[in-house]
Amino acid sequence: MTRIVLALALGFTALAAFAAPIPKDKLPAPTEKQLEESQNNLKQIGIAIHTYNDTYNAIPANVVDKDGKAILSWRVHLLPYMEESGLYKEFKLDEPWDSKTNKPLIEKMPKEYQPIRVKAEKGHTFYRGFNGPDTVFEAGKEFSLVQVRDGTSNTILVVEAGESCVWTKPDDLPYNAKKPLPKLGGLFDGDFHVLMGDGSVMAGVGSKMDADEFRKLITKSDGMTQDTDLALGIEKKK
Repeated sequence: MTRIVLALALGFTALAAFAAPIPKDKLPAPTEKQLEESQNNLKQIGIAIHTYNDTYNAIPANVVDKDGKAILSWRVHLLPYMEESGLYKEFKLDEPWDSKTNKPLIEKMPKEYQPIRVKAEKGHTFYRGFNGPDTVFEAGKEFSLVQVRDGTSNTILVVEAGESCVWTKPDDLPYNAKKPLPKLGGLFDGDFHVLMGDGSVMAGVGSKMDADEFRKLITKSDGMTQDTDLALGIEKKK
């Protein structure tokens, strides 16, 4: 069942295992407006992914060359569904993200990918997916949302990562079940929002979330029973 959770809590502390480092000159606590803005960005990304999926019966994957090497991010494929068809037509889809033609387009990053609250290099985004076995953006794999056996409401599409990357670069968060989680929460001092497969946006409360349960949301078809509320630190009503 689709659940839309727009959490506006402020000042949470993330688990040290994967929290983004907080700079010495710590920013003021995030405002409600900043949190809402990032949530809306993720909602728009989710709508674009679902529209793409409805059109092609598959979610967008990284663009690969004839040798199977990823050369452009899946984020580029979403441009026509973000009212950016003109920008999409400027890309050479058979060239890498840093080619002579594509590199100048980095600075034209859509507003939906823009960082909130923190400063980042021009053309960098914090909205990233996971890449690893059974993840949504597993390299070399394409699938439709209807094939997500764990359920779209129990599967992560995109998160606010701990570190930014060039938005056109195929640089997703590496995930290995036997290794520490990648750093998350670069926009809000370790707290972060999560776009789920059903299009809902939730807040992952770092100090209250369960890392083991969170891992189950990263994989899409492992068949394991998840406690989504526990994974994201959502307190259940008594």
